Amino acid sequence: MILEVRAKPKAKREYVKKITESVYEVAVKEPPQEGKANERIAVLLSYHLGIPKSRIKLLKGHTSKIKLFQVDL
Repeated sequence: MILEVRAKPKAKREYVKKITESVYEVAVKEPPQEGKANERIAVLLSYHLGIPKSRIKLLKGHTSKIKLFQVDL
């Protein structure tokens, strides 16, 4: 399954908000530097979806606020 994630780096609080079945908004405290925010987004998605982080892979949007993640359920 492919998920579109709207990233909000450097947020005051972290959250995962489901917009539609395949679109999520994820806020993280990490800055968008050296992949730190992307890594934290993957961790939060894994907690939210109840799957290991190893099943989540960033496909597109490494430097964009709109990202595509592949999730193997």
